Amino acid sequence: MAVFFITMNSPIGVLKLVSDELRLKMIEFNADYIEVKTYIPEILFRSKKQLEDYFLGNRQLFDLPIDPDGTDFQHRVWNNVVDVKYGFTKSYLEIARATGSEKSSRAVGMANARNALPIVIPCHRIIGNNGKLTGYAGGLERKKWLLFHEQQNSGKNLLFQEKETMNFIS
Repeated sequence: MAVFFITMNSPIGVLKLVSDELRLKMIEFNADYIEVKTYIPEILFRSKKQLEDYFLGNRQLFDLPIDPDGTDFQHRVWNNVVDVKYGFTKSYLEIARATGSEKSSRAVGMANARNALPIVIPCHRIIGNNGKLTGYAGGLERKKWLLFHEQQNSGKNLLFQEKETMNFIS
């Protein structure tokens, strides 16, 4: 299977978008900007455009064919994470309950840590049961930035307890 990629600048750093011919497979943080001069499938252009719209505050839902690698449990978790609406948060426990296992909050956290499509599968919207921000593969500063971005563009007051000023530098 052929794999393709492009990179893009964003307010949270350079992102690398990876796909096969038809589906978005991965978004990586901390990428080096690389100008690609070979064939790029349409899915990567669509993904980049939708992410640009998201960062501008003009998109709340993604409409992309995706295919992240993962176990059946991880896919169940991610399917529930996708249902968390823009501007809202849910706890790991709420996602665990939605997957059918109230005792699997840690496993939900591990599935989120392995989410290959952050932002599109919005694991940044999942917070600790006590309302605190916990873990994010892209780093807590990115998680805070994404949550504040959504709060500003949705008019919602998100329920998490991080109040310090944002100082994220891309």
